[in-house]
Amino acid sequence: MATTKENKYIEAVGRRKTATARVRITPSSKMTYSVNDKPLADYFKTVELQKVITDVFAKGKIEDKFTVTAVVTGGGFAGQAAAVRHGISRALVELNQEVKGDLKKLGYLKRDPRSKERRKAGMAGKARKRKQWSKR
Repeated sequence: MATTKENKYIEAVGRRKTATARVRITPSSKMTYSVNDKPLADYFKTVELQKVITDVFAKGKIEDKFTVTAVVTGGGFAGQAAAVRHGISRALVELNQEVKGDLKKLGYLKRDPRSKERRKAGMAGKARKRKQWSKR
């Protein structure tokens, strides 16, 4: 657990595909989210991506209020949102071990291992797409 002079915060790293999120949660009087120094709604424009992040507190039955600050790099917006969710979940478990069971059942503590497959030689542009076979 890392501390600053005025506040105590918990930092955790979340990952998804090629996205990495460094997340800090600080106990606060109200819920606020900041991603790359922007409010949540300004960084993640769609409601679905915002819901991916806020669901950790809603579905995890966590009533505490926090200031969530995330620094995200790499990947696209969907991968970044999942990386932030992963980081928040890890930080909450570090703060309170009792929420681990709920978050684990929801699958928020598992780093989603799926990522794009690499392109192979001789293939037509994609990982598995082949050139059309010609008899003559």
